[in-house]
Amino acid sequence: MSENVQTGRGKRRRRFSESEDENVESQIGDVETQETSEENGSTLQQERPKEAENKEKIRQNVPSMDNLRDKSRKSYLKQRQLTKLEELKQTLNEYENNLSNLSDKELQDYHKKTEIFKTIQGALQQYEVDIPLYSLPEVSNTNKKTKYDLLHQNHYKQEQKESTNGKSKPGQYAGEQWEQEQFNRAKQISSVNTDKINLPGQEKNEFVFDESQYVTFDSGDQLTGDKDPETTTSSKVSAAERTSIDDVRKSLPVFKFREQFLEAVKENPVLIVVGETGSGKTTQLPQYLHEAGYSEGGKKMIGCTQPRRVAATSVATRVAQEMDSKLGQEVGYTIRFEDKSSDKTIIKYLTDGMLLREFLNDPELSHYGALMIDEAHERTLSTEVLLSLLKDIVRARPDLKLIIASATINATKFSEFFDKAPILNIPGRRFPVNIHYTKNPEANYIQAAITTIFQIHLTQPLPGDILVFLTGQEEIETMEGSLNEAVAKLGSSIQPLHICSIYANLPQELQSKIFEPTPPNSRKVVLATNIAETSITIDGIAYVIDPGYVKQNVYNPLTGMESLVVVPCSRASADQRAGRAGRIGPGKCFRLYTKWSFYNELELNPVPEILRVNLISVILLLLSLGINDLINFDFMDPPSNDTIIKALELLYALGALNSKGQLTKLGRKMNEFPLDPMFSKCILTSSKYGCSEEILTIIAMLGESGTLFYRPKDKREQADKKRETFNHELGDHFSLLKVWQDWEATDYSNLWCEDNFIQYKTLKRAKNVREQLARLSKRVGVESEIDKTSKEVPPLMIQKSIVSGFFPNIVRLSRMGDSYRKLKQNYACFIHPSSSLYPVKPPPRMILYHELVLTSKEFMRNVMVVDEKLVKEFGSHYYSIKDLESATNKVKK
Repeated sequence: MSENVQTGRGKRRRRFSESEDENVESQIGDVETQETSEENGSTLQQERPKEAENKEKIRQNVPSMDNLRDKSRKSYLKQRQLTKLEELKQTLNEYENNLSNLSDKELQDYHKKTEIFKTIQGALQQYEVDIPLYSLPEVSNTNKKTKYDLLHQNHYKQEQKESTNGKSKPGQYAGEQWEQEQFNRAKQISSVNTDKINLPGQEKNEFVFDESQYVTFDSGDQLTGDKDPETTTSSKVSAAERTSIDDVRKSLPVFKFREQFLEAVKENPVLIVVGETGSGKTTQLPQYLHEAGYSEGGKKMIGCTQPRRVAATSVATRVAQEMDSKLGQEVGYTIRFEDKSSDKTIIKYLTDGMLLREFLNDPELSHYGALMIDEAHERTLSTEVLLSLLKDIVRARPDLKLIIASATINATKFSEFFDKAPILNIPGRRFPVNIHYTKNPEANYIQAAITTIFQIHLTQPLPGDILVFLTGQEEIETMEGSLNEAVAKLGSSIQPLHICSIYANLPQELQSKIFEPTPPNSRKVVLATNIAETSITIDGIAYVIDPGYVKQNVYNPLTGMESLVVVPCSRASADQRAGRAGRIGPGKCFRLYTKWSFYNELELNPVPEILRVNLISVILLLLSLGINDLINFDFMDPPSNDTIIKALELLYALGALNSKGQLTKLGRKMNEFPLDPMFSKCILTSSKYGCSEEILTIIAMLGESGTLFYRPKDKREQADKKRETFNHELGDHFSLLKVWQDWEATDYSNLWCEDNFIQYKTLKRAKNVREQLARLSKRVGVESEIDKTSKEVPPLMIQKSIVSGFFPNIVRLSRMGDSYRKLKQNYACFIHPSSSLYPVKPPPRMILYHELVLTSKEFMRNVMVVDEKLVKEFGSHYYSIKDLESATNKVKK
């Protein structure tokens, strides 16, 4: 703002100087014109003495252009100096009036500005320069009321209003009446610009919120709680009052049901447990099973699956503390590409996908004495397959106890699937939650959520933290930046707000911030994905903001396109979100959609993942387990036949199946990798072309490419230029390889990452993934045939290895050159703006993509240039002659 003001003043100053110059030149020009005309009129007549004298006077009185500019600049700078000094004094006065509430940063700024003011004031007084700073005249208490009455006597609204007790009330000022009318009128405005954060500011940087911009809510439903609101204080146990871990465990709601739970497990092979988040079921039930002897003295394990990696790691850490064990010993966890367990592990938390892979080595799961499938109501793909497999295993193994933890709304369906297994209800520590809906639909739910955060913070009492549900990392980072910027502008005018986030790719040390206690006289705002619905419990949440959306994978078997799209959440998910507000006392949930939308537009339950994703990895796993009758396999919700057939076709094209639908030797090797079969094929092929090291690197980097680079707000141009240095003419696969090789050359330096605006934590994760893939590769016999010290791998060999697995993902440039078309399905797709090949002129004629993402349009992420010869070499069995000829003709044109 100051730059714009200064620029404007500069322009006005130049125009003023130029106008003066023009006036001077005009006066001189008039004299010279007069002189010339006189000479032409009478060349013999001598110049008149009086006119010559006048001309000389004008020349002496008119200043030069340089003098005028100098005078103008000095005058402006002097005035600007005094104005700035006055602004500085006003700022110091504001600080002095609020010294007790200043933050450390503001206090430091106050001392610094005080020194500057004293220095300037001393210099001006030394040179006897007046400082015309205006201050309000002092008014004595005796005559203050008289002056005030005289000033406003003509502005009173003369009529008096009768109050309820019969006494008259003074009328309003005309100014107050006008303000009230304007306020009421603003409330009726329906079209509000929601693209910007509404933080109207005053001249003194006192930021306030205009209440007319608040989101209006209706009082709607209420989630009844299991606790009486009057017992809020007595039921909440502080950390200081908990003298031991045993006290903490006994304070959980699940403790009262310990004996009832163990009795039900003893009498039934399968038990459905309905327990809300916060009841303690995830941390306590596995310990109860261990204490009851189902681990057989350490000979067998108690397993507990989680749908998300964050939940598995955080819960395992907590249980290890409760059991006074080092993480990885008696208590451990296993997630993709990370194993914190050992031979001593008794209780193991693992993702459902990792338990699914354990079926390959041990189809009966003989090393488990009891299994708990937690958060089963989320219906993830791996959980869905696990339930079908465990249904058969429990019948074959009477000694195995199976516990299915589910939300209330799904409990009956799970019970019927497991032959009418009994249901045990364990209430959570939940208080009533009042649910509020917006009166009208919100066009921009991000803006509405930001406004509601400050609306809660300014109108609702402390303490009580806020939980906001968002769809993904991008939305969370956008809102976090906006909130931090707004909080910085508001300064000490509001109570402190602490912004923290939770999503899958966030580093562990940053994830833990959401569990830290909120400082006194402040409020915490947690921005979370749907991981906070059920998987984790965050203490202190009293308010929930629910925009009503979730990000889901959606697979179209006809086009073969898998897209991550934002869709409305289900009513079951919305109720789960609302329940987060009732853990410590009565809470409130603000839904950024109407009540009519909740009951008429939201599905009752979320769509099971098995009905909306690509099943190629699951089909390969089931075939490896000897399950060949996939159509009649006992799924709780069977997927469509088209999806199964599409997966079988692709597995056959990759060489994992023979013509009879049986697994080949290559297919069994592909199944050893916890990867998409297309990636596995690339690794297995790389041995033939001597580029295994490079392919392992590229695959590990592709999995982390989304969070590899970062762009600080104040250094975006610099970050973009650094990123461009890694661009490769053949595409993103080679760009990622270059990043790794340069980092490896610095001995995996953190400083190098900082200099190149690359996330060090992301590269470390890629390094861990690569090391595990290398171990798996050696186990299946993949070795490079080229001595790395003597020869460099030609790029063509790397291209061949990648095309061998991703030949279905090849597209050609359209005739118009404005998009790309798939060889089999003729629909348009575009290179993602983050790609090193965007924009490249002329655009490559044929490219291969890693993934297709549907946002504003179909974007291809991580693309690589390919030659038509490679398409014929590796895709002739997949594409028809017509497809290949069409592609060749288009390319030639």
